[in-house]
Amino acid sequence: MTYRVGVFVMDTREGRLVQVIGHTDDRVQVRTPGGGLEWEVPAGALRLATSQERAAARAGATGLMNCTECAELEAARRRAIAGGDEEKAGDALVAVRSHRRRAHAL
Repeated sequence: MTYRVGVFVMDTREGRLVQVIGHTDDRVQVRTPGGGLEWEVPAGALRLATSQERAAARAGATGLMNCTECAELEAARRRAIAGGDEEKAGDALVAVRSHRRRAHAL
């Protein structure tokens, strides 16, 4: 099955909600909602996301906007980028993602 770009699907291998960003042959390029690194998934490992799954993902993203630690870590990452310090920016990105996985199960 071919999925159109922008549609939300579930990666059944990991039970993860992802967004389609492209496709080639039997492989689909996806990423987490809101951006991030992209990866390829076999088309057969995907299914359309239900409205409940999409709503749960939106609720999780809203929770991030109310998290003080998320805001502080993101601000530190942006300062490192603005200062041109690639190493600090990379470390800050790791800190942001680690916090989100640990605190928000993302």
